[in-house]
Amino acid sequence: MPLNSVEAPGIKADGPLLANMRAEVARLLDRKNHSFPGANPVSFSRRHLEELEKKDYYVCEKSDGMRYLLYLTEDDLGNEIHYLINRKNDFWFIPPGTFHCPTPRDQQAWHNNTIIDGELVMDKKPNGEMEAKYLVFDCMVLDGNSLMSRTLDKRLAYFKERIFDPYKQILRDYPQEVQHQHFLMELKSMQFSYAIELMFKQILPSLPHGNDGLIFTCRTSEYKFGTDPHILKWKPEAENSIDFRLCLEFQLVQPDEFDLAEGITEQYRDYDAMPIFNIHVYAGGGREDPWYGTMYMEPSEWESLKALQQPLNDRIVECSMDPQRRWRYMRFRDDKTEANHTSTVESVIESITDRVTKQDLMNAAPKIREKWKQRAEEQMNRQKKELDRRRTVSSGVITSQNQGTKRKADEQCNGRPSPFTPDG
Repeated sequence: MPLNSVEAPGIKADGPLLANMRAEVARLLDRKNHSFPGANPVSFSRRHLEELEKKDYYVCEKSDGMRYLLYLTEDDLGNEIHYLINRKNDFWFIPPGTFHCPTPRDQQAWHNNTIIDGELVMDKKPNGEMEAKYLVFDCMVLDGNSLMSRTLDKRLAYFKERIFDPYKQILRDYPQEVQHQHFLMELKSMQFSYAIELMFKQILPSLPHGNDGLIFTCRTSEYKFGTDPHILKWKPEAENSIDFRLCLEFQLVQPDEFDLAEGITEQYRDYDAMPIFNIHVYAGGGREDPWYGTMYMEPSEWESLKALQQPLNDRIVECSMDPQRRWRYMRFRDDKTEANHTSTVESVIESITDRVTKQDLMNAAPKIREKWKQRAEEQMNRQKKELDRRRTVSSGVITSQNQGTKRKADEQCNGRPSPFTPDG
């Protein structure tokens, strides 16, 4: 049955099964920590423009979806099964028979001990219907073999050749099965980092799902658990945000004459009044979440929140900074268990105060392209020289330059014995 919600994409595992699955994934990744292992970006600031000039980066759109790892494995009977793993490290079982990833040589076989990184989105089709898509942007483990130390371009190449191409082929061979898929898998479109104009003028406007920025990922980097300084998240100014823990503080009031008449003699919390919206960040290490500030809210906004008829205290809330530098409510992030770490908060603040606009990125693109082409040419020259050297060695040819070097060494041998030759 097709998926209709990215927040609850299957049957949620709990109890011993959940603990076992977390331990299983940790072993597969050679980790002792059983927390969510996915990489996280840092916020883009002005200094990162120079970073894009120095190193090769890919750029893709930042989808407004839900982050999930996709775990391809087997049950105790050897049957193909799949789990989606969210940021909370919850495991969601995909109904059997609704998703199949064949191997390159056998459409009836499947991948095992494989972990893919991506996000679930709901695409809007031309007829107005919604369609679930899993957009892949990395591959961590393939059939039990870790790809973590490989570069991004190699990881994506392995995924495309071993997983994605056979997957697309079987759907082409059996198009009637598309309607029964829990979701469709796509390889996220990656462009060279200098293709900024292409991103803003062609790719982003044509997306069938929400988007809130760009992601730049270093082509030559390994996969890194947690915060990765080589994954850069660029957002438009209005979209730069921080996830805080919201703690409501209702004011204490003194009993009035009506309270006293009802026997209330001590001060109490006024839960009808608008509270103070304290926001906290995550410090880690078992420490209490430190207070960061307050969230500003208009009375009408408060009434709208109360109308949700949901618990509001101690939830993760995404906030943006308004022109008056006040933190404003955007949405609740129930997919997260913790607020942003203090280091992430510092990164976002730097991004806000030292912001890079869309026009700044477009202006920087020619220089980024020039440096990329320069590195590519230098790499080609190095490879050509190495190829020439190997041909020379294999043919046994000694160049005149090498002969001259040998003669000079022979001339010096009487005055300076080689350190690798024992004295006679």
